Amino acid sequence: MDRDGWAILFSHPKDFTPVCTTELGYNGGLQPEFAKRNTKIIGLSVDPVSNHSKWQRTLRRLKVTK
Repeated sequence: MDRDGWAILFSHPKDFTPVCTTELGYNGGLQPEFAKRNTKIIGLSVDPVSNHSKWQRTLRRLKVTK
């Protein structure tokens, strides 16, 4: 991202929690709108990458994200 861009930081407590799943999934669907505004979405979590991979598969199966 260049210096004129923006970032939105999402912090969530744990993977697989319902609120985090819907918030991140919904905002991920808005990515084209964020891109128009030169804005990146950044997620911060306490879980290890291995959990993220499992969660990502679940989100795709539920069609929450691509």
